[in-house]
Order: sequence, then C-alpha cells, then structure tokens
Amino acid sequence: MPFLSLLLNILWVVTGGIWMAAGWLLAAVLMVLTIVGIPWARSAVTIAWYTLLPFGQTAVRRDEFRGREDIGTGLLGTLGNILWFVLAGWWLALGHLVAAVTLAVTIIGLPFAWAHLKLALLALWPVGTEIVTVDEAESRRRLLGRGTY
Repeated sequence: MPFLSLLLNILWVVTGGIWMAAGWLLAAVLMVLTIVGIPWARSAVTIAWYTLLPFGQTAVRRDEFRGREDIGTGLLGTLGNILWFVLAGWWLALGHLVAAVTLAVTIIGLPFAWAHLKLALLALWPVGTEIVTVDEAESRRRLLGRGTY
C-alpha cells in the first residue's frame, strides 16, 4: 500500500471510519439472523473491510471488471439490490451521508467526506460490485481499453 493511502487510511480510522465499518458488520449480522439475508452477509463483510480501509481500493461493476455477467449482475442482482435497499441500504447510506456532511465542514475532512459519499452510493446498490485495489482497476481498465468504470 502506498504511503499516502496508508496515511489516509490511518486518519480515516481515527476520524470515525471504524464506526461505519462497524455499521456494515452490524448489517451483516442482521442479514444472517434473517436467514433470507445470508447471501448479502458476505458482501456486507467485504464492504465493511472496504469501509475500514477505503483508500487504495475501489468498487467496480463486476460484469465490466470481469468481462462477463453473473447471477449478481442481471435481473436477480437487481432484485437483490431492491431487497438490500429495504433491509439495510438506506440506513447505511444515511449514516455515510451524515458522516460526509460532518467531515465536509472542515477543509481537512474533504477527502474523507468524498469517500463517505462514494460509500453511501455503494450502500444503496451494492449487489453486482466488487472491491479491488486501485492498481487492479487501472490495470484492467487499460487492458480492456476503457476510460473508466
């Protein structure tokens, strides 16, 4: 991990990133308790890790990154996202939004506010995305000849 990403991740955790990661873990536990939500629990744990250390990683559309569709990127993925939104997505997104507004008040908090806004969008519609390193995403983007994901 580059020094700047490491420094930003340490500052992120100290300034409250750990609490939103805990929120994602709570969502994972609640999903497991519902039994129906077990498929989302693993993803929530993965995104909790991403929420804990967001700098140096990025969320990409899985079908674009892998070059093929799967069960989570088609119709079932859309239905899964709707169910996720109802059960956990809206309150996680709201938490990220509140954290973003709070951090945006200070100049030093702007990079963290931006990260929370990206995580808020991910919280609303996470099925069909994958968390990869920024280097992996850039390498794949160049390989496929695309501008961005």
